[in-house]
Amino acid sequence: MKKELFKEIEIPEGVEVEIADGSIVVKGPEGEVKRNFNIGNLVFEKKDNKIVIGHKKATKKEKRLMNTIAAHVRNMIKGVQEKFEYKLKICFSHFPMSVSIEGNKAVIKNFLGEKIPRTAQIIEGVEVSVDNDIITVKSVDKEKAGQTAANLEKATALKTRDRRIFQDGIFIINKGGKEI
Repeated sequence: MKKELFKEIEIPEGVEVEIADGSIVVKGPEGEVKRNFNIGNLVFEKKDNKIVIGHKKATKKEKRLMNTIAAHVRNMIKGVQEKFEYKLKICFSHFPMSVSIEGNKAVIKNFLGEKIPRTAQIIEGVEVSVDNDIITVKSVDKEKAGQTAANLEKATALKTRDRRIFQDGIFIINKGGKEI
């Protein structure tokens, strides 16, 4: 059944939004995020202090696409107001592990006594800081911050050992202010 569906997203004060041909640029006090969307048949425009996404004869496909784009835009607006923050904990039982940041890589030394250091990719536009056993990942883009945190966690993943015994590694403990 086709019906008229439109979704409106409020633009808060201090945030600027530019829309052109399915791409959106959101600027705020913390920085800038740019993203291209495959909008298909949807109407994607800025009216007054709102972003309007919708279609006059929307099907289920357009509704799903509209809700997905709206969620991404809300995350972009939230990110430029206050950066997304992930916290990870460095855990070890016997071999003391050390993590250092070198350019766009995190170097993990002495993981389970290994001689060769492991590395994790830090995506461009993400700030990573190490304070004793807590790693903080911050970015205005939620996806970049999450992917960098996942890269750090995956660098110490164990595949050939029993997870109940070998509990060393780097683990996400806080995602966007929510404890895990």
